[in-house]
Amino acid sequence: MHSPVGGSLFADWDAALTPPPQPEAEVWEDPIPLGQARALPPFPTDALPAWLAAMVAAVAEETQTPPDLAGCVALSVLSTAAGGRAQVAVRGRWREPVNTFIAVALPPGNRKSAVFSLMTAPLLAVEKALVETSAATRAEAETTARLARAAADKAAAKAANAAPDERDALTAEAVALAQAAEAATVPERPQLVADDVTPEGLATLLAEQGGRMAVLSPEGGIFDIIAGRYSGTPNMDVFLKGHAGDVLRVNRQGRDRQYIEAPALTMGLAVQPSVFTDIAKVKGFEGRGLLARFLYCLPASLVGYRNLTPDLIPEPVAEAYTRQVAALTLALAGWTDPAVLTLTPEADAAMLAHQQGTEPKLRKGGALAHIDTWASKLDGAVARLAGLLHLAAHPADGHARPIDADTIRAAGRLGDYFTAHALAVFDAMGSDPAHAGARTVLDWLRANPADRISRRELFRKLPRGEFPTVADLEPALALLEEHGWLRQEAPPARASRGGRPPAPRYALHPAITHPGP
Repeated sequence: MHSPVGGSLFADWDAALTPPPQPEAEVWEDPIPLGQARALPPFPTDALPAWLAAMVAAVAEETQTPPDLAGCVALSVLSTAAGGRAQVAVRGRWREPVNTFIAVALPPGNRKSAVFSLMTAPLLAVEKALVETSAATRAEAETTARLARAAADKAAAKAANAAPDERDALTAEAVALAQAAEAATVPERPQLVADDVTPEGLATLLAEQGGRMAVLSPEGGIFDIIAGRYSGTPNMDVFLKGHAGDVLRVNRQGRDRQYIEAPALTMGLAVQPSVFTDIAKVKGFEGRGLLARFLYCLPASLVGYRNLTPDLIPEPVAEAYTRQVAALTLALAGWTDPAVLTLTPEADAAMLAHQQGTEPKLRKGGALAHIDTWASKLDGAVARLAGLLHLAAHPADGHARPIDADTIRAAGRLGDYFTAHALAVFDAMGSDPAHAGARTVLDWLRANPADRISRRELFRKLPRGEFPTVADLEPALALLEEHGWLRQEAPPARASRGGRPPAPRYALHPAITHPGP
């Protein structure tokens, strides 16, 4: 039997030979690249009327493209059909036209042209039909105008050669015929859609087409044109006023100046992702608010994951889509004064609830504060989308019905979708100062790897021009922590009261300290 003393000695020996328990290794999730949202929401196809949702889903399936692309083009098609022909009476004197600017970013190889072709085909068919049905009217007007000019010219010549006693009467007759010839107008050839057009050409088209026009393109070349590809200087007036509905003055060579009281321009574009960062560098784009007028979409590419034997678009779905787009376009084609779409009391309450959700986010430090120029137009965009959804649900008589609460809520879901995507786009453009600072910090940490670092030490090492005070550094650190690059450690227990508290310390993600190949 061992003595108690001997047992104690062996126990102490065993304890000395046993290694102390090691702390568990820190578990890290993969960090999120700066400027990339954690998870952008998918396009809410079910917010669309059933006939439109079915076509969006079917086109996405047949082309093996994200539904976001077909969904955004679908909204642009509705905007083309109804733009300039309807407006939403939101509250009091607040009116929103129903034309929209939408830009989708997808890399090459994503069949953007195929989607545009399928979704815009009914519009082009209606445009062709309008040209054909107006041909006789235009021919008659051209003949009448030509005869009026000939009669005026003949009367002027006769008056010029008349005897003095006949000259006054013949001159008066010539003046009257000249005025009649001047008043004789020839309707322009109907056009709904343009593609590669200069700002000056677009202004002329708006004047000719009663203030409405759409630029629908699976390319982003229009941004180069706006930036001054041909003129050398940016020309944004027609786009700014065409979205807002502000009076546009058009000067055309050899023609009288024209005033477009309420232009309604639709923009539906599919661009490469790099276009967004490129246009952010163009002087004047952001300052004048052009970028704030677009609804943005950044869907995930399906290239490499596509089903090579997809389901084709069902014929009934395609026929219903063609029929409904044509019905809506033709029902509003003859309107000169826009139809005013009102809200039911319940819809007004739903719209107010959406506004109440947006407003606090615009405050300093709010979720949308750094894109407030864009976000301040969000509620108006929701009203526009609600008008389009309403007209799509009632193509024949939407102008005679008020917008209901469900439609406002559906438009609000679309607004939430576009907000999430806009945040990602503007982050990529560098609109949030915290992102620029976070990139500076992350670059320094990668160049000077360490497992841990304190805020005070980091502040001493970083350029004072970018971080004048510790407070200027905090948003960048918070963003890096939010994206999973840093993890703030619990502060150590303080031995006594008083003195300055220790500076926060951060553990660094292994991807910083031990980057992969």
